Amino acid sequence: MKSFAFIRPPDSAVAIAAQAESPTAQQGASVRFLAGGTTLVDLMKLNVEGPDKVVDINRLPLDQIESLPDGCLKIGATVRNSALANHPAVLRDYPVLSQAILQGASAQLRNRATTAGNLLQRTRCIYFRDTAMPCNKREPGTGCAAIHGHNRNLAILGTSEHCIANNPSDMCVAMAALEAVIHVTGPKGVRAIPFAEFHLLPGETPHQETVIQPGDLITHVTLPPPVPGNKSLYLKLRDRASYEFALASAAVVLTVAGGRITRARVAMGGIGVKPWRTREVEAALEEQPATETTYQRAAEMAVQGARPQSENAFKIELAKRCLIHALKLAAQPA
Repeated sequence: MKSFAFIRPPDSAVAIAAQAESPTAQQGASVRFLAGGTTLVDLMKLNVEGPDKVVDINRLPLDQIESLPDGCLKIGATVRNSALANHPAVLRDYPVLSQAILQGASAQLRNRATTAGNLLQRTRCIYFRDTAMPCNKREPGTGCAAIHGHNRNLAILGTSEHCIANNPSDMCVAMAALEAVIHVTGPKGVRAIPFAEFHLLPGETPHQETVIQPGDLITHVTLPPPVPGNKSLYLKLRDRASYEFALASAAVVLTVAGGRITRARVAMGGIGVKPWRTREVEAALEEQPATETTYQRAAEMAVQGARPQSENAFKIELAKRCLIHALKLAAQPA
C-alpha cells in the first residue's frame, strides 16, 4: 500500500471540494471517499487502488434512516448495512432489501459496510484484483484475462469483448427491483439518479462503472412508497450457505390479486455486469395468471441475449430456475 494523506472534512462542502481535485472520480482516482472501507481498504492493500488522498466522510450527518412526508424512505449514505437490514420500516415495507443485505458478506462486514459503499462496490473478478494480470477495468487497454481464463463466477449478460466482470452486490439487486433513487451532491449541484441509470455497461470503457463524476458525493437513497398488497422476496443461489457471492439471485416484488399478477418488479444478480433488471420480464408477468407457465415464460426472457463463457454456461439454466422459484415463493398467499 502506498502512502496517502488522510483528512476528515467538517462538512459536505469541504469533502466535495477535496474529492473534486481528482482528475477522474472513477477507478484509480487520486482522491477517494472513505466510509466503511470494506472495499476500498482491501483494494488499497492489493495496490489495485492507490489514492493520494483519502477523505473520511464518517463524521458527516449522512447516517440516518427516516420516513419522508411523501411516503418515501430516505436512507443516508453512511447507514451501515446491518442497521438498514434490521430497521423496522425496511422489515415491514421492503423485506426484499433486508433479505438481500443479510445474505451478503458476514455480520462483521455488514456492521461496517455502508449504503453508498455498497452502491459503488467493485467486482470480485480475480483478474481485477491481481495486478500481475491484464484487466481493462483496472488498467484500460491491457486486455481481459477472464475471457480465456477462470470465469465460472462472472457475467453472462451485458458483457463486452473488453470485460465480463459481474457486479457482486446483493443490496443493489434489491434496490433495482425497488426502483430506488440515488441522490448526489457535487460541483454541478444536486442530482437524483434513478437506480437503473446509475451503473454503466462495460462496452469499450469497463473502467467507468457508474455515472458518478469528479466531486460527486452520494448523500442518500430514497425508496418509493410501498405498493399496498405487494410481496417481496430475495433468493440467492451460491456455492455455500454463507459468506459467498451469488452465482444467480433474484429480487422479486409482486402484487397478486385474484390469482393474477397485477404488478411485477424483477431484478437479478450474479449473472449481469450490473444489477440486471429487464422491463420485458416484468411486462411478461403483469396481467398474467400466477402460474408455472407464466413464470417459465418470464424466466426464458430473463436470459435472452446471454453470452456465456467457457466455464459459466450453467448460469443460464441456474438463473431461470432461480427466478421461477423466487416468483413461486413471492406469489404464495400470505
